[in-house]
Amino acid sequence: MYREHTIGVVVPAYNESELIGETLASIPEYVDAVYAIDDASTDDTADIIENFDDPRIVFIHHEKNSGVGAAIVSGYKRALEDGIDIAAVMAGDNQMDPEQLPHLLDPIIEDRADYTKGNRLLSSEYRTGMSNWRFFGNAILTFLTKIGSGYWQMMDPQNGYTAISKSVLGQISLDSVYPWYGYCNNLLTRLNVYGFRVVDVVMPARYGREKSKIKYSKYIVKVSPMLLRDFLWRLKMKYVLLSFHPLVLFYALGVVLMPIGLLGGLYTLYYKFVMDGSLFVRGVLSLLLFIVGMQFLLFAMLFDMEMDMSERGSGRWE
Repeated sequence: MYREHTIGVVVPAYNESELIGETLASIPEYVDAVYAIDDASTDDTADIIENFDDPRIVFIHHEKNSGVGAAIVSGYKRALEDGIDIAAVMAGDNQMDPEQLPHLLDPIIEDRADYTKGNRLLSSEYRTGMSNWRFFGNAILTFLTKIGSGYWQMMDPQNGYTAISKSVLGQISLDSVYPWYGYCNNLLTRLNVYGFRVVDVVMPARYGREKSKIKYSKYIVKVSPMLLRDFLWRLKMKYVLLSFHPLVLFYALGVVLMPIGLLGGLYTLYYKFVMDGSLFVRGVLSLLLFIVGMQFLLFAMLFDMEMDMSERGSGRWE
């Protein structure tokens, strides 16, 4: 128990036989339960977990590899059944520094947050060990997730070192969380729609012998459609069904007018240089449509950011 709150740690693991033992051994004594999930590993991960000498460990085995998001959800569900107050996530590759765990727990215990997550991107000092390519990929995903989730002040969405309160777990639909690596981006969108407070906790990156399973060149392509679906779902739920805000119309007009202006500009060039027609009228009209569409899109983002800031100022955020 930590500050009179029961703490559970969810440890998703897939083929982590080299590091899962070190991860389990490093979990602080104040943690009440360790939910170690073997996601159908093909190595000795399951045996190591099952035979690890720690009575706090709750071994969960997946018969089929279902993804890291599904593994974490399995841990969350068991933590809910056990009545755990706060459930943290520490990956099975020993990448999460246990000394940082209290920094994730304190904002929730002090009622300043419902969900906390690590942030390694604040300074170059904290990104020590992160390759330039990994930082670039993370920066792109950060921008896309800001748009998709509505948490415009959030950074480092791929950071899996998180903590979440029991009340939040009991209100969100865990079965609808994306099961693969994009689970963290998807979960942020759901938290935003339900109005939960998300706080970034600045912490340094920690890299050792683990090998990242994320290939950003493929991962961004795979996750981007999910983020687009999440973005549209968030607009529908938050700004149409649960309440109404004109930013939805601004987004729609921007998305419609900008492509029309761009296609009109391309046709104008074709009409000028292939058909030897007039450039001025068509060109000006296309440029005007593009600029107006861009303004609608920028205003929509501005309104979205203002909603983020107002929620932060109303006490729902730190």
